[in-house]
Amino acid sequence: MKITDLLVQETMVMDMRATKKEEAIDELIASLSKSGRINDPVLFKEMILKREQESSTGIGDGIAMPHAKTKAVNKATVVFGRSKKGVDYEALDGQPSYLFFMIAAPEDAADTHLQTLAALSRLLIDQEFVQQLKQAETPAEVARLFDEKQAEKEGKEAAETGAGNGSDDKLIVAVTACPTGIAHTYMAEDSLKKKAEEMGISIRVETNGSEGVKHELTKDEIDRAVGVIVAADKKVEMARFDGKHVLQTPVSDAIRKPEDLINRILEQNAPVYHADSTDRSQDDGPAEKKSVWGTIYKDLMNGISHMLPFVVGGGILLAISFLIERTAGEHNTIFKMLSAIAGGDTGAFHFLIAILAGFIASSIGDRPALMPGMVGGYLASRSNAGFLGGLAAGFLAGYMIVFLKKVFAGLPQALNGLKPILIFPVLGLLLTGGLMYYIFDPIFKWINTGLIGGLNNLGTGNAVLLGIVLGGMMAIDMGGPFNKAAYTFAIGVFTSSGNTNGMMMAAVMAGGMVPPLAIALATTFFKNKFTNQEKEAGITNYVLGLSFITEGAIPFAASDPLRVIGSSIVGSAIAGGLTQFWHINIPAPHGGIFVVFLANHAVLFLVSIIIGAIVSGLILGLWKRPVAQKNG
Repeated sequence: MKITDLLVQETMVMDMRATKKEEAIDELIASLSKSGRINDPVLFKEMILKREQESSTGIGDGIAMPHAKTKAVNKATVVFGRSKKGVDYEALDGQPSYLFFMIAAPEDAADTHLQTLAALSRLLIDQEFVQQLKQAETPAEVARLFDEKQAEKEGKEAAETGAGNGSDDKLIVAVTACPTGIAHTYMAEDSLKKKAEEMGISIRVETNGSEGVKHELTKDEIDRAVGVIVAADKKVEMARFDGKHVLQTPVSDAIRKPEDLINRILEQNAPVYHADSTDRSQDDGPAEKKSVWGTIYKDLMNGISHMLPFVVGGGILLAISFLIERTAGEHNTIFKMLSAIAGGDTGAFHFLIAILAGFIASSIGDRPALMPGMVGGYLASRSNAGFLGGLAAGFLAGYMIVFLKKVFAGLPQALNGLKPILIFPVLGLLLTGGLMYYIFDPIFKWINTGLIGGLNNLGTGNAVLLGIVLGGMMAIDMGGPFNKAAYTFAIGVFTSSGNTNGMMMAAVMAGGMVPPLAIALATTFFKNKFTNQEKEAGITNYVLGLSFITEGAIPFAASDPLRVIGSSIVGSAIAGGLTQFWHINIPAPHGGIFVVFLANHAVLFLVSIIIGAIVSGLILGLWKRPVAQKNG
């Protein structure tokens, strides 16, 4: 891809006037609109800001790459902008941004904007080239610099053969990957290659980016390499590095200190990686020691994150089926269809505990643990051991596979192929299933039955207290461990009681809806306390809050945690407590406002949420300082 095909000279802004982030965005969008490259500036800006809410596109080193893919774009374009004074763009390194590349991609443009980001990132790692762009006088000069630099880079890549120009006794292989697979993946690649060239070291770098795996390492290259650098913030394929010195590190380290990483490999100052190792940091990118709780939480979240689509999809369709049953009767064909695909013994809800257990297990023992974990979870769901039994099945299966890997670690090389296709599946299933059947299922069935009975017999005072705790937990970290713990508890009660006890579900749903709604109210009625960007984002929180998406409050909590989280906990706890005081039951695990009419006291449920949101909104609005005083 030739960057200057998209880098249109007539749109370039060579001397930007903006000093703040939103001003810079407006200035670049105005250039796009003036040249006719976009048809709806308002929508395009909305999409740009939506992307900025995920994380700043100010990637650091004085460069920002705002981008959006939307129907508001007529033709794919990159707007180049330059600020001589610098713009406070909330960059990742906290420094001002001087060079801007706003990427506008049409809705039907496949991955044009991602490919452009990748190509730009590869060039902008060169500080000499960046300095030339800062000094360019005209749009024509900017275009010429890009053409020359891209041609130079493509020439170098075409000239590369094998692993590079160094000797094989100094060959290093590397993998770079970041969560979004855009800028940092390719900046890390170029940083490692450039430093290796300076040091006279051969290096081959595989990128796991937005374009997929590029420059994939061959078995021969891996075998010849003295070591491996895995600069990744997401999971990459690791089994191929069995027996090699592997240095696992954040992708940012490869950008900022490539020489240190290369030297550590040359000095063999990295652990030898074993594919059957029980050191599960191999799948987590950076090789960091985790606390016991950190490890357990990571495994638990792997199960919950894979289970949630079943909860949301199945839960909302199940809720719709309940509505149809109320109006059209239980013999209605649409009700039967929705009930079959969402609930019962065949639908999405039928898989919840099996999926949870399976992916907890695979987080611990990798792929061989998935099957015994899912079967163990299924056994728990069928035996009424419920959610607690499913959790036990997941951890049991995962560590059972870890145990079997240790037991058979000394198996002759010729028999290693039997482990994944015979030994692990058969013994893993037999041991996990046997222990679940004879020990864990009966124990957790007894615990689960007692828990459900206790909850059903809670007095009003105790129920309100539990509702206050669950509601407040939903707002503590808005999608984090406390939030997920409360939600998982409610789901467990919900599924274990045959979808009839939705009182805890009412508490967590109300508690989770309050934070974004409170922020929306505060930004509406206390306008002087928020920036223009925050006020625009606040509007979307009405929709997110009503949809039971607590995470809409996270950007606000990140910028002002004490006030936002503090006020949210109060309102969420009140809302959760009120649902229990009024004995509200919601027979659906998700959906927010869309399932409210399934509640036995729909109006009171809405009142609980409204009261909680108003209380939180007032506290936040009165507590925050006006925008002009924020730095005072």
